[in-house]
Amino acid sequence: MTFRAAFYRGTRPGVAGIYNRLVRWWTRSEYSHVELVFSTGHSASASFEDKGVRFKVIDFDPAHWDFIDLPRHLEARAFLWFEKHRGLKYDSLGNLHFIVSPVGHDKRRWFCSEAVAAALGIPDPWRYTPATLASTLRALTKPASAGFSL
Repeated sequence: MTFRAAFYRGTRPGVAGIYNRLVRWWTRSEYSHVELVFSTGHSASASFEDKGVRFKVIDFDPAHWDFIDLPRHLEARAFLWFEKHRGLKYDSLGNLHFIVSPVGHDKRRWFCSEAVAAALGIPDPWRYTPATLASTLRALTKPASAGFSL
């Protein structure tokens, strides 16, 4: 198994599905959530449903997820980041900064794309939505001949 990011483009039932649609609409994206998938098969992210930063085993349905392979040298650092931050609360208010700019970042709370970006060592992780993170990771993981590389 490889180290990769998984981006959710599905729609869950009920209230969670309304949130999926709202995030995709507001960010003009096909993605509403992101997970890091470690070579062990465990995933990590921050989740409203799971109340914060956590590890989880997920059976990814390729019909609802897109994957971006990541450089293996980032895996250990990312794993340690999630170990260190496991149990911290989900940052519901922080998600609002994409709608209301003055809302700030709470360093004790995390939303999914922010946690994944931080774990990968990307500066200012609070600036990333699932969409902008997917775009950044695609650009940074292209072959070196494209001019970018992680």
